[in-house]
Formats: sequence, structure tokens, C-alpha cells
Amino acid sequence: MNRNSKLAIGGAAAAVLTVVSLGAGPVLANNGKSPDKSVTLTAVLSELNGSGASGTATAVVKNQKIEHIEVHAEGLTPDAPHAQHIHYGNDALNECPTLAQDSNRDGRINTVEGIPAYGPVVVSLNTTGDTTPASFLDVARFPVSSDGIFSYSRDNIEFTDVAGTGYPGAGGLGTAKQIADSIREGEGVLVIHGLDYDGNGTYNFSDPEGASELNGALPAEATDPAVCGVLR
Repeated sequence: MNRNSKLAIGGAAAAVLTVVSLGAGPVLANNGKSPDKSVTLTAVLSELNGSGASGTATAVVKNQKIEHIEVHAEGLTPDAPHAQHIHYGNDALNECPTLAQDSNRDGRINTVEGIPAYGPVVVSLNTTGDTTPASFLDVARFPVSSDGIFSYSRDNIEFTDVAGTGYPGAGGLGTAKQIADSIREGEGVLVIHGLDYDGNGTYNFSDPEGASELNGALPAEATDPAVCGVLR
């Protein structure tokens, strides 16, 4: 199976992650960091959904830009693309999900079920090109693991205005400044997606997971969250 057949998704699904805004009341952090100061954030990435994967991430954020970010992960589905993003929501818990968010009680967390915990996508960590939520599952531009391992780095990623982030006003729009300030304050959550539930080495419509809630033409294996960590 080639990378495009392993994971492809249309714009309609992108709207799910950028517009759905769920969860508890607003979580507002204040750690005294100047909004104009360059801040280095780190995350320890832990497995979700029994993926067995793990990793680390480091991001240098200044003003409304990620000056540099690195993500290192292992234990992922081998030789498969892995969508990865920074999530944030003003009305989210801004943490990694647990089975408490498993609303349909099927024993796993799908991407939408995790939104009350980590919020919608605010940055797509692609290898090239656009990094807005519009590219949240552009398979051709996400890292592909080699034997389950990848190391990713990128510079100069601009924050943008994102709808559905839970701010007051039309569409819950969060401005680039609001989002960047909150990420600097330790409220951003980095999530890597894609795992192999049935252990056959590829993304397929495994039983009982079946189709993705984002797009019925895709397997849940391709879009379910596999690794998560809070950037602090």
C-alpha cells in the first residue's frame, strides 16, 4: 500500500477538527512569561490507544511564530505516514485524553473524542508547505516512519487565526496572537496519529475499529491518536 492509499482525507473532515469545540470551561494559564519572550517548550510523548509508541518534542516559540520545532518518536506503525499537530482550545482541558473521554465506550479514543481534552488543531506539523489546520491530514506532507521511527524538524511556522477554538465571538475564532500566547503558556498539546490495531503492518479497516469518524472511506487506524504530550 502506498502512502496516499494509507491515508487521504478531504476538506470536509478538516472542518470537523477546526470547528468542533467541546469540553470543560476555559482553562487560562498565567505563568508570568512575557508574550514577546522567546520560550522553549518541551513535551514527553506517551502512548494512546495502546500504541506502544513514545517520543519527545521541543519547540521554540516567539511572538506569533514557532521559530524551531523538533519531534522524535518511536514505536509507531512502520513505514506509514503519521499526521501530527499542535492542538489547543480555549475551552478545552489542554491535556492528553484518557478513557474518560471515550464517549461511546468502545475502549479507545478516536480523534473527535479527544477534542475536549486537547482541543482542535491549530498547527499542522507538515514537512513542507502550509501548516494551517487546512492541511491537518495532507498525507503527502507528513512524516513517514522508518521501521516505526521518525525525527522531524521545521523552522518558522507562523500561527494563524483559527475558528472553533472556543473564544467568544463569531465561530469561536481565536486570533494568531491569542493562540500563540496560550501555547507559550504551556497549553498546547502535540498529538501524533495513526496506529496498527490488528498488527498486520498497515492501516486497514480493522475489526472492531472499522472506519474513521472523520471520513468513512478511511480506516480508524489511520486517524486515531497514537501519541500525545503537553508542550510546557
